[in-house]
Amino acid sequence: MRMGAVVSQGAGKGCGVLYDGSSRAPVAVGPVMSLWQRQKNWWSEVVWKPKKAHSLEQLKYQYQVLTRNQVVTEANKNLLVETFRSIAEILIWGDQNDSRVFDFFLEKNMQQFFLKSLSQKCGRFVCLQLLQTLSILFENIRNETSIYYLLSNNHVNSLIVLRLDFSDEEVLAYYISFLKTLSFKLNTHTIHFFYNEHLRDFPLYTEAIKFFNHSESMVRIAVRTLTLNVFRVNDTQMLEYVCNKTAAPFFSNLVWFIGNNVIELDECLLSQAQLPFEQRQTGRTGGGQHLDHLYYIKDILCLGLDSLSSVLADQLLNRLLIPLYVFSLTDQSPFPEGQESPRISATLALFLLAQVFLVLSESDVVLPLAYVILTGDTSLSLPSLLTHSNPCQRKENTDDPLLSHQWSRLRDQDPLFSRPAL
Repeated sequence: MRMGAVVSQGAGKGCGVLYDGSSRAPVAVGPVMSLWQRQKNWWSEVVWKPKKAHSLEQLKYQYQVLTRNQVVTEANKNLLVETFRSIAEILIWGDQNDSRVFDFFLEKNMQQFFLKSLSQKCGRFVCLQLLQTLSILFENIRNETSIYYLLSNNHVNSLIVLRLDFSDEEVLAYYISFLKTLSFKLNTHTIHFFYNEHLRDFPLYTEAIKFFNHSESMVRIAVRTLTLNVFRVNDTQMLEYVCNKTAAPFFSNLVWFIGNNVIELDECLLSQAQLPFEQRQTGRTGGGQHLDHLYYIKDILCLGLDSLSSVLADQLLNRLLIPLYVFSLTDQSPFPEGQESPRISATLALFLLAQVFLVLSESDVVLPLAYVILTGDTSLSLPSLLTHSNPCQRKENTDDPLLSHQWSRLRDQDPLFSRPAL
């Protein structure tokens, strides 16, 4: 545009026509934003943004930011991350100082923005930041009413079942941490936000136990913590669901995982028998992992949930302790002739059994195991070993004539079983 050109504003907003200053001939037509308009837009952002970082007005402002940025892009991802962080801080502040904050949060259904952003395959950076923000938010909220607000509308369950990129170890770590944080909020009142008794659906629990045997130890520990938090909730229908639908496969896989680690430990010890002791790190780590599993099992048995303990004791005795540990001390096989049975060295078997008796004191496990070891009579385990049904769904073992007779003979003749506990 030559010197002397002028701008004539047209009827359309933000549009104008460029004229040559001498001939008044039109040069170009298009959208034009004056310097004043740019300044006005910049000043509106500055003037209308509340000065207080923690206030209801700030939350309203952040809500407007989210409504204008509902699609995650490279250009706005940093803005969205900071917005979600700010919202979490305001909610934590409002939990203790201003109840209107949660009223507005619920009224505008603002939690949907978290779900929408994560559902868009928003990229690793945004995903990690959102999961971290959600964990911090739920970890720091103390008021029960505020918790109910956050758990309403089923958005949390929708977040739990999202298919994120779990091949990324950091994404998985933040996801499991988020689930573990939620599990600490479980009680007889909040359990109904997570467990749907009509649909028989419990995503917080079922999604978490998928990672119980993950290669990363911190993930496994978080899953164990979550399951214990679930088992501690005194809700009959939820516990019935856990026992009837998930306990048998979960404990079966847990026992298999322990047994597989023990076999790998045995192979490692045999291959490293000639190495100096200080180089046998894997062996010492494997023994520690076995001890950790035993303490986890003890925590479950100590909860006093008979149906759950019955399933766990059945799986533990008849799929691990007797067929692998005890039979490794003998030349016999717990399986039919011709079927290969895994074995470990007698030394390792004795060491692991010593750990079992050191940690576990529950009679459902210790008494049958001690009887089998001291008498060599494995007939007590046969009915359970040959029955693959869930113990929660069948009658008590005392209804079995063979087993009832064996236990009666055991209590009458063997002084070991006249004691209340070992």
